[in-house]
Amino acid sequence: MEIGKKLKDARMKSGFTQETVAEKINVSRQTISNWENEKSYPDIISVIALSDLYSTSLDDLLKGDREMMEHLEECTNVVKSTQKLIGAIILNAVTVILLIALSMLLPDKSYYLLVVFCLAIMSSSVLLYQIIKRI
Repeated sequence: MEIGKKLKDARMKSGFTQETVAEKINVSRQTISNWENEKSYPDIISVIALSDLYSTSLDDLLKGDREMMEHLEECTNVVKSTQKLIGAIILNAVTVILLIALSMLLPDKSYYLLVVFCLAIMSSSVLLYQIIKRI
């Protein structure tokens, strides 16, 4: 049985509406709906809150749903997350260095420097997004 069905069954068994559950664990009703329809997965803190709210064990909610277990493992694996961030930082630095080196080789430098600047901003933005996502 998948996590979405388990969450919905537990909510219905407890007699709660999506709105009530959302208020109790401080998320939107749409978030509860997305979890129950498996459009997204709850984080570990929300799973614990739902387990408490529905008076059910974490094992009952989580076991048997491979995708949810992979999601939780990915979200809570700090080493893997740090490695991805370091990789993104190195990739960004290498990209900027290569773009600057390439700009020195081309004859019409003024136009190409603008392109290099834009690409450097874009790659830095992706890196910033990764850092913010991690926080």
